[in-house]
Amino acid sequence: MRILVTGGLGYIGSHCCIALHQAGFRPVIYDNLSNSSRHVLEQLEKICGQRFDFIEADLLDPVALQHAFAQYQPEAVFHFAALKAVGESVQQPLRYYQNNVAGTLNLLQQMQQAGCQRLIFSSSATVYGNPQFLPLTEQHPLGATNPYGWTKVMAEQMLQDLCHSQTGFLAIALRYFNPAGAHPSGLIGEDPRGIPNNLMPYVAQTAVGRRPFVSVYGQDYPTPDGTGVRDYIHVMDLAEGHVAAYQQLRSQSGFHAFNLGTGKGDSVLQLIAAFSAAAGREIPYQFSARRPRDIAASYADAGKALQQLGWRTRYDLGQMAEDSWRWQTQYPHGLEPSHDSI
Repeated sequence: MRILVTGGLGYIGSHCCIALHQAGFRPVIYDNLSNSSRHVLEQLEKICGQRFDFIEADLLDPVALQHAFAQYQPEAVFHFAALKAVGESVQQPLRYYQNNVAGTLNLLQQMQQAGCQRLIFSSSATVYGNPQFLPLTEQHPLGATNPYGWTKVMAEQMLQDLCHSQTGFLAIALRYFNPAGAHPSGLIGEDPRGIPNNLMPYVAQTAVGRRPFVSVYGQDYPTPDGTGVRDYIHVMDLAEGHVAAYQQLRSQSGFHAFNLGTGKGDSVLQLIAAFSAAAGREIPYQFSARRPRDIAASYADAGKALQQLGWRTRYDLGQMAEDSWRWQTQYPHGLEPSHDSI
């Protein structure tokens, strides 16, 4: 029942290791520590009561991957390892294609050689590009507005082509909306190096005094309060969605795509208000101009995941804020304070 978890010390991967452990699986973590901390292993042991096996290696290293499959013979791979900052991808597109696309290709080649035919892929709602309709269903045309999004589109295309060519191969692409929150213990959470790219950790760091204020980009969108609307999903709901997908479809084959979201949108100002309530203090913010390529609203139709996987979200925005605040107050500078940078 071993599962190889690439990027397993990262934000979503580490929470998924907890969900896998709770479901009776044995995570084997494969991570190059480029945007994660070795200390997460210790935190996972505190939560789960078990030290998970860890391989420090890169997806672009075929020998390391080959050894990992030979040593552990996993029945499936949960693939989270990727660069994920949208703005950075615009500045460094080749780095993103090399890491996310070539890394996934290398992983698939090693899986094929090892006879491992089950993959759960960390995709993204960015594969839908600018929404043509809302809520977004899995039938929405695919596209992207930045190199990061295109790496996910390209990886999904590789998975579809592989499933068509290789009888028995199962690939499940889980299209995330906006992960937020932390494990309820407060022992792990989103711990970005440098300035956070996602809104909730930026709000959390502002609440704890690491940032002077939150920049709200745009106040003239066609939304109820003029700020951008997104579908925020608790990271533990997201983690449990991965396990549900694998448990329901592990005996099947082919390519399957599912949205993982709450089905409702919350604005930037609503998120700041929810965090202010959780922290018991007002979070300072300032309006700035819209950012290029930002969209007004994005939220999921998650009906397919409910019907086929029996999965639905359990936590609301208030719970995400409370859990994120608990994590931030216990570790105000993250697990490795030296990585913090204004």
